[in-house]
Amino acid sequence: MTDTLRRRAPLPTRDGTLKLKPRAAGAAEAAPQAPDSPKPNKDWRKPAAGSTGRNRAKASFPEQANAEPERRSPRPFRDGDAPRQGGERFRDDRPPRPTGDRPARPFGDKPARSSGERTAGERPRWGEERPARPFGDRPPRRRDDGSNDGSAPQPASRPRGEFGKAAEARPPRHERKQWSGEARPAPVPSPLRDDGSIRLSKRMTELGLCSRREADEYIEKGWVRVDGRVVSELGSRVKPGQKVELDRRGQTAQDSRVTILLNKPVGYVSGQAEDGYEPASVLITAENRWAEDPSENRYLRTHHRGLAPAGRLDIDSIGLLVFTQDGRIARALIGDDSSIEKEYHVRVEGSLTDEGLKLLNHGLSLDGDALRPAKVSWLNEDQLRFVLREGKKRQIRRMCELVGLKVVGLKRVRIGRVMLGNLPPGQWRYLGQDELF
Repeated sequence: MTDTLRRRAPLPTRDGTLKLKPRAAGAAEAAPQAPDSPKPNKDWRKPAAGSTGRNRAKASFPEQANAEPERRSPRPFRDGDAPRQGGERFRDDRPPRPTGDRPARPFGDKPARSSGERTAGERPRWGEERPARPFGDRPPRRRDDGSNDGSAPQPASRPRGEFGKAAEARPPRHERKQWSGEARPAPVPSPLRDDGSIRLSKRMTELGLCSRREADEYIEKGWVRVDGRVVSELGSRVKPGQKVELDRRGQTAQDSRVTILLNKPVGYVSGQAEDGYEPASVLITAENRWAEDPSENRYLRTHHRGLAPAGRLDIDSIGLLVFTQDGRIARALIGDDSSIEKEYHVRVEGSLTDEGLKLLNHGLSLDGDALRPAKVSWLNEDQLRFVLREGKKRQIRRMCELVGLKVVGLKRVRIGRVMLGNLPPGQWRYLGQDELF
């Protein structure tokens, strides 16, 4: 920064443009005010040294750029003041501390003290022997109720966590009740369920209105009525004698769910893709729909939403496979209490005795569970006809292995009252409105 004066732009006046002259070195004098001036004429020059004026920045006064700032002496310490930074407080009467005049203390000039010369309350140093403390010199602890006892717990003023609270509530081990070996008594049922009421969603499943998942969905939407009153709260309970029904919106949504029948070929799995094999659901496309499908349903992409297989067929098996959006049909086909028959034509190799044929009908067990009675008979010289009411994993193949037979081909031709018929392999059709399993 230099001491060169800056030139300001000329200011317009009544008589013309006013040209500024360089500032004078002496004290500034106030300019005379014109009698006809509407506003007082203020002095724009720098105030004289020591005079009170506008506090301008250093950029306005270059000569102040290198001036040393004014230093004020610290305020002396008064009673009640907080300590300053560093933990010390200022005192005017404290002389400056001399440096370098303190002689260094030679190492080892302080004589060692014995353990008996320790002052009161001083702990023994490292390596010294600690005298044995006489038994009973520690004062007893104080209980919460004010009594003294050496085995009393810690005072109540000490904070304790949840573990400490649980330990106080639990009696000591010697006062606990010993286990006698008897079984625990059965839990007492809640009096709120002694009236025989059940969940509304379960009751709707028992009536065949929909599945449990669909029932919860309809209840949340307010499509369920109990004795004519709308129920929209999940977990509601009803009695067996109450009337439960779906309104028009619920019935429309339930009727719009579709069921698809597929003739699964070899090389496709029933459920999700596994071991590099595609699921059979990839065959459900508009191009693979059977041309002779008697159903009038129009194929929509929304029919794939929530479509799941109701049952399974091995990757080497072919025949009828059901996909459905209707929870009622899925429960009827693969539920625990399902009793719908499933018919298979099985091509086998090996010899079968009369005793083995009886075992195939009834008497075999898989995975430690006895199988339900089946209907097994010869269809021709190398094929057996199986009619089952259950579907364990690879059940027919494992049954034949137990009697010395080997399965070389398996085809499902019927589920309930629905037949595979002339449906070509790899094609599908809709379940008709008049068809029931």
